[in-house]
Amino acid sequence: MPYRLSLLDKSPVASGETPGAALQRTLQLAQQAEAWGYHRFWLAEHHNTESLASPSPELLIAWIVAQTRHIRVGSGGVMLQHYSPYKVAENFNLLASLAPGRIDLGVGKAPGGLPLSTHALQLGIDADKKGSFAEQLRLLDNWLQQPDSGDEESLRATPLPSHPASRFLLGASRESARLAAELNWQFVFAAHLNGDRQLLEASLETYSRLSQGQRALVAVQVVAADSPAQADQLVSGLQHFHVQIKDGPGVNVASLEQAERYVRQGGFSDYRIEPRTPSLLKGTASQVHAQFEALHHNFGIDEFIIDTPVADTVARRRSLELLATHHLVAA
Repeated sequence: MPYRLSLLDKSPVASGETPGAALQRTLQLAQQAEAWGYHRFWLAEHHNTESLASPSPELLIAWIVAQTRHIRVGSGGVMLQHYSPYKVAENFNLLASLAPGRIDLGVGKAPGGLPLSTHALQLGIDADKKGSFAEQLRLLDNWLQQPDSGDEESLRATPLPSHPASRFLLGASRESARLAAELNWQFVFAAHLNGDRQLLEASLETYSRLSQGQRALVAVQVVAADSPAQADQLVSGLQHFHVQIKDGPGVNVASLEQAERYVRQGGFSDYRIEPRTPSLLKGTASQVHAQFEALHHNFGIDEFIIDTPVADTVARRRSLELLATHHLVAA
């Protein structure tokens, strides 16, 4: 196979389940993903969401690398707007020192929650001094690249690892692709949130051209089952919504209810809520891999980050097992 498969996990909490049980399942999935042959295992960041148990990917990364052997583990991603770039650099330099050659730092621009949690996370932060997302990312990149000058009075994001974390920018626009290329970060197109094929093609072309031929990764929603009918049943009703605030940023959410809560919590009066079609690949493992092959051929995608939006934990695990088994057999 000419492409790699990696996983994105959000630590979903099943009905009637404790968050602790959900987190144990995340660990077990990471260990199984390693055994199945997946390349990376990434943790998402979501705040004030009872159905998801992962507000801090850094903590989960440390827990998971300690209980796996070789799979790369990372954030998909850290929502940089909430944090000090210096502190993020410290966190990931520490992780990279604990697990050399296995840590990925993925950074995203989305809030990872609704306005109430965003306000709480940014309480006391001077917005003027914080700067734009691009300025924050440049600061983070600078802290991650600070060499050991030997000057005791200089400021560095210690500890300085022998193998720094690999750096990824998650986005769904040509602007994000351009910024990733400018800073020499790997670009991950978030097709699991925006399935616009024209935008995908334009963003990947922009990144390849400006990065002198580097290829982006693509995050996609994928559901595999033992039959096409089972796959159709698992994804029935799946939809995303985009909230666009006039003269403000847009945000993607998982349901119409979340979109309406976003508007209420933010006190917005001039806005649009639009359904969005996710980039969803579904069917049997053979059918899904045929779609991977087509995307690889058409867009030069060498690695897919798989998000499996299935509430049934058994069906989700089965989906990932089918994909991995077919991938290994075909390879």
